[in-house]
Amino acid sequence: MDVGTRKILHVNVTRHPSAEWTVQQFREAIPCDHSYRFLIVDRDTKFSGDLRKSVEAMGVRVLRTPRRAPQANCYCERLIGTTRRECLDFLIPLSENHLRRLLTEWRDYYNRARPHSSLGPGLPAGPVELPMKPTQHRHHWPDRSSVVSTPVLGGLHHEYQLTSAA
Repeated sequence: MDVGTRKILHVNVTRHPSAEWTVQQFREAIPCDHSYRFLIVDRDTKFSGDLRKSVEAMGVRVLRTPRRAPQANCYCERLIGTTRRECLDFLIPLSENHLRRLLTEWRDYYNRARPHSSLGPGLPAGPVELPMKPTQHRHHWPDRSSVVSTPVLGGLHHEYQLTSAA
């Protein structure tokens, strides 16, 4: 997750995470022309010296959290809690691939449509452009328009858009 924008950059799952697998995930998440300066990691054995060297070779400084201090990585802790409360507490993944698809759909919803109060409130993907000019009164929508609801995660959440009526 990019702490500044709250955008989830990458999701993936595996039954047996290792340092090699984790390095590959960082390679997939961090583009070549990135502007990231730091990576905050806890003291899990997956974040070994080799992993830190690989990530630092990408131009990112690795910062390790203090021992037994989950509040030191509060952004990650909050993201994991939000994902559990708003997604995984209501769905039962049937396989690794199913969990991957659920988390990918959740990431897209989180980045595109879920409001974040820490952003004032805002969306990690940025402001949404309206397809039509709003009316003078902010609580009325333009004539010949309607609100369309799109289910997310099988109807667990919904996205709403203003569209022109035919």
